Amino acid sequence: MALHFSASEYSARRARLMARMAEEKLDAILLFAQESMYWLTGFDSFGYCFFQTLVMKADGSQTLLTRTPDLRQAKHTSTIENIVVWVDRLNADPAVDLRNLLSDLDLLGMRVGLEYDTHGMTGRVARLIDNQLNNFCETVDASYLVSNLRLVKSPAEITMIKEAAELADLAFDAALPLIGPDADEADILAAMQSAVLAGGGDYPANPFVIGSAADALLCRYKSGRRKLSATDQLTLEWAGVVAHYHAPMLRTVLIGDPSPRHRELYAAALEGMRAVEHELRPGHTFGEVFDAHARVMDERGLTRHRFNACGYSVGARFAPSWMEHHMFHAGNPQEIAPDMSLFVHMIVMDSDREAAMTIGHTYLTTETAPQPLSRHPLDLVSV
Repeated sequence: MALHFSASEYSARRARLMARMAEEKLDAILLFAQESMYWLTGFDSFGYCFFQTLVMKADGSQTLLTRTPDLRQAKHTSTIENIVVWVDRLNADPAVDLRNLLSDLDLLGMRVGLEYDTHGMTGRVARLIDNQLNNFCETVDASYLVSNLRLVKSPAEITMIKEAAELADLAFDAALPLIGPDADEADILAAMQSAVLAGGGDYPANPFVIGSAADALLCRYKSGRRKLSATDQLTLEWAGVVAHYHAPMLRTVLIGDPSPRHRELYAAALEGMRAVEHELRPGHTFGEVFDAHARVMDERGLTRHRFNACGYSVGARFAPSWMEHHMFHAGNPQEIAPDMSLFVHMIVMDSDREAAMTIGHTYLTTETAPQPLSRHPLDLVSV
């Protein structure tokens, strides 16, 4: 089998999930998030774009319900032994197959958790499942049960994330010599992705972000490339990826002499990062991390130009996003604990003056101060 972790690692994860299920009095849980299945068993696939679920009972037994293309995929990449295939056909309703499977597993009338909040659970799928299970068992929204377990990383996972961070640094190393007047965004993007893949990494769960001039104010990938001007701004957001574990980075690089506005926005972004670093340790919450960021930006009169979040937890993720559920936004009570991998960003976008400024990288939390996983400093970068 093509597993990235030891058998003992997967056993420990299963034991943690079993304990959490016992606390929630769940007789079974239906996992629809691919990262949940991957974390628990190693199952590595993009087959979650179709109906697919991993059923785990309170005793730790696991059964995958999937399509034929993922039968061999699961056997080769996971610890799953029991695999049931639902058949593609006209007007197929795999929720019926699921109900039959749950009946075979003696789960009639039992308390069953489901991962609803995931890209592997479309609205149509949810309606089909609810229609079949409403009178079959007690269903409970367990969307964040595994997600919460994944928040604190094991030593083996931390090794993966540190390797991913090294690839993120290599990607930036590859980009910097190419950035300048007349440089093509396509060449920069190609060099960054090449560095990750050549270093033994993976494709990211969402596309790298690249944009210059007015597009530098965008924080999502968009199609289309341009060449840089003599005076320009280039926003890059990318991630090193190893075994699906992500370590994102974010920078706005200035071409030509930085304008006074850019320097002003950079000073605010750097102060915001330092304020966040002070909060990014045990004894504080995700909400307090955001509050530190917002306080700096608001005191500088940048409320209109900042975001309502300043980062999120990262780890093993699948398309369409490398973001985990827990975000730094107002009121989030999630406590900071050691061994969390957290991406922190400062994004200040002045649309009135078309000035962009971003900085960000991934941290590993400790018992005290957070450890930045990038060797690149948070200096203002201009070429």
